[in-house]
Amino acid sequence: MTDELIQFINDTESPDIRQAIQVLPWKILVVDDDHEVHNTTQFVLRDQYVFGRPLCLLHAYSGLEAHKHLREHPDIAVALLDVVMETEQAGLDLVEYIRDELKLTECRIILRTGQPGYAPELAVIHEYDINDYRTKAELTHTRLISTVSAALRSYQQLYAIAQNRRGLELIVGAAADLMEQHAISGLAEGVLTQLTALFKLPLDGIVCTQKGALSGGDDQHCYVVSAAGRYARYIAQPLETLPDRRIVSAILASVSQGQHQFGTDYTVLYLKAAPHQEAAIFLDTEQALTALDRPLLEVFVANIAACFRNVKLVERLNYIAYHDPLTQLPNRLQFIADLDTVAQTQVDTVAALLDIDHFTDLNDGLGQDIGNMFLVAVAARLRTRLGPECRLARVGADVFGVLGPESQVNATNLLALFHDPFEVGEYQFPVTITMGLCRNLDNADSGITLLKRINIALNRAKRSLSAHYEYYLAEMEDNTRWRVEVIRHLRQDFQSGKLRVWYQPQIALATGAVTGFEALVRWPGDGTRGFIQPPDVFIPLAEYSGLIIQIGVWVLEQACAQYAQLAAAGFGSLKMAVNVSMAQFRKADLLEKVVYALEHYQMPPSLLELEITESIAMDEPKVVLQSLEALKQLGVQIAIDDFGTGYSSLGQLQSLPIDCLKIDRSFVSEIQQGKGGMYAETIVGLSQKLRVDSIAEGVETLEQAGFLRGLGCTTAQGYLYAPPMPAEQLNEWLRQYTKK
Repeated sequence: MTDELIQFINDTESPDIRQAIQVLPWKILVVDDDHEVHNTTQFVLRDQYVFGRPLCLLHAYSGLEAHKHLREHPDIAVALLDVVMETEQAGLDLVEYIRDELKLTECRIILRTGQPGYAPELAVIHEYDINDYRTKAELTHTRLISTVSAALRSYQQLYAIAQNRRGLELIVGAAADLMEQHAISGLAEGVLTQLTALFKLPLDGIVCTQKGALSGGDDQHCYVVSAAGRYARYIAQPLETLPDRRIVSAILASVSQGQHQFGTDYTVLYLKAAPHQEAAIFLDTEQALTALDRPLLEVFVANIAACFRNVKLVERLNYIAYHDPLTQLPNRLQFIADLDTVAQTQVDTVAALLDIDHFTDLNDGLGQDIGNMFLVAVAARLRTRLGPECRLARVGADVFGVLGPESQVNATNLLALFHDPFEVGEYQFPVTITMGLCRNLDNADSGITLLKRINIALNRAKRSLSAHYEYYLAEMEDNTRWRVEVIRHLRQDFQSGKLRVWYQPQIALATGAVTGFEALVRWPGDGTRGFIQPPDVFIPLAEYSGLIIQIGVWVLEQACAQYAQLAAAGFGSLKMAVNVSMAQFRKADLLEKVVYALEHYQMPPSLLELEITESIAMDEPKVVLQSLEALKQLGVQIAIDDFGTGYSSLGQLQSLPIDCLKIDRSFVSEIQQGKGGMYAETIVGLSQKLRVDSIAEGVETLEQAGFLRGLGCTTAQGYLYAPPMPAEQLNEWLRQYTKK
């Protein structure tokens, strides 16, 4: 037997059972669609005797063949089943057939899989009453024999109990209950409860211990994980603290020898599910177990051993689920759980999110390994500098969470933690952080709500040009909620086709002729109100949400379609100006969208003018320049919108393939009685130096138009000529205007 199996001190069966089965072979059903697996299994198990009986192997190469064997041989002791055969569920379907339709509860089922990824989850094992599962790589010669032997022992005992003992139902029920436990402490408590019912023992005399520290360390001492009666106060204490030396010595002997201990007035049950997973249960039976009790107890132990192994696995999975593998700090899920515990309870507790500035640059510039080492160093400093009453977490890639008393979790203290540079290998990293903090945690109903509020404060701090931190205020959330609602409504109305494109004429100042139109998106109401939100409100929100990409493409197509309608009406020389956002430039398919719209509506490229803001042109010139050059080669016109409101250099401006500068309406409004138009004059002069056109926006008076005409400005648009209008009004307006 390998050390993975439960060790038993006494292998004797009762004389009547042994005599009845001594000449009968154990029937083993091997189900697999791989002939090599059958040959290997036959080779390993041939001529083997288990508990004095030979093995008889029955072979099935599909689920249907297995059904036939099971109907003909209801005394099959062990079924070795492949998980994946004719279907991915073939193995589990066969288990369901064995348990539910044939009602073979004694048959031991061992699933074998060629791929660890097909191993069933714990819930599946419980649901289908699977006794064990192994990868085929695990089942070497010795392990296969050991696994089959352990299964046969379990079957043998179950068969005996089914014939002459009422305990079978209790054992199966106990195993099912224990399989649901997800912690060693819960499993131990359940085991003690079941044992007291099974053997009618007093709770006062049962102690359950585990080898190794409760935290999962390498400590080789035994610890009490569950106890009852007068021993309950020793839970979580080292075994040696128990005053009863008889219990201590019996448990230590069982663990050191790796087997059960049967005394005249006590029993110690030994469990071993893996090399570093051992436990022992002390029962103060006051007398030796009877011959009928021992088989029952051994079957019970066989069941709880599987539970023990599964619970240890679940504990490990739970640790992984709630901890960051890199820094070993709790992760976002655990931080939310920690926030849950303080919500509505601790008014003095403050929560914070610490976002490391420019971490992406560090990671990209020096490599992920250095970046990971840096994050580990940050986690180590937080552990060292903050007190034990503070709870830490790695909430995001470069975002850490801190939860604790305000005396420690405050902006001054947390910023001070990052004053000194971090030493990572040969590098010294000076670091700054941006923080969001939240007081009054008792005003939230959940950890998720608190995390959302801290994020709101953090995002507010990120948008600030000067502050490194922000504390959450209720009005921040109100503003955020309003913004989210507007975006939701905008998206819904856009998808429902409720947005409209209006057009404002552009007029040649020298001749007064119409040269084209600027396409402007509008969000009209339901008829009882004007616009739901003005463009200067919903356009930035559309950019923030990314919806501007879809809206921008739609406006482009609407403008090209409108050109086609105007051309059909005899106005085919008028251009269309369309605004393009930075988000559209970042998309690789901008040129493709423009080409499609022009070709689909048969619009000459020279009559399409794409307007970009000065900030777009200057903030990311490399991203913009490549797209602009491709558009210019196509023949499209390029205009800089709102020129003069941003920060641009003449050198950058000269490098861009532009055709026009648009003078912002704020500069045009300065042209009035008693006030000059210095900025407008400067921009017009610059456009002439660059040999590009100039368009003045917001022209509302004849004085403004005359002044701009005198400067040499080429084009104007504004309420002096016409306001933006719906598409259906364009033809009539053009007819009326050309009659003047």
